[in-house]
Amino acid sequence: MTRALLIIDIQNDYFPGGAYPLVGSDTAAESAARALAAFRESGDPVLHVQHIWDAPDAPFMRPGTAGVEIHAAVRPLDGEAVLQKAEPNAFLGTDLAERLAGIAPDELVVAGMMTSMCVDSTVRAAAERGFSVRLLHDACAAPDLEFGGTSVPGAAVHAAFIAALAGGFATASSVDEYLAG
Repeated sequence: MTRALLIIDIQNDYFPGGAYPLVGSDTAAESAARALAAFRESGDPVLHVQHIWDAPDAPFMRPGTAGVEIHAAVRPLDGEAVLQKAEPNAFLGTDLAERLAGIAPDELVVAGMMTSMCVDSTVRAAAERGFSVRLLHDACAAPDLEFGGTSVPGAAVHAAFIAALAGGFATASSVDEYLAG
């Protein structure tokens, strides 16, 4: 079986001390690093996605800052693809579709940040393009959110988005479940 690992936006701004820390980002990065190590060991393709928010008033992921850099836990090696994007959906404005067409994976394995934004939109887009998507739920993280005066804790945001994605766009599993399978 051909598989590819897509690591979405695991960047410094999402960690404690960054401009937009997510709930559980350290734990998610550790899980993503385990998946990444397994893919590297097997020689399966790895693609990294880096969000760059090139707007004068961007609150995070600003070019030229330490926060925009890919986190050390999943830092790309020479030869691993790094796609830079400006939209939540990693297929928009990048050559991700062409790269995946060249790989033709039977399974696209996804880890990343934010579950409620870039992971969600990319997983949905991948499924709509016909990819079989495996979402490593413990290798993703989400922010605390607020809507209509209601605070939604990041863990609940994460769980809701994973549940929605697992309801028709992806198969969700932990990294350990995936690696044991």
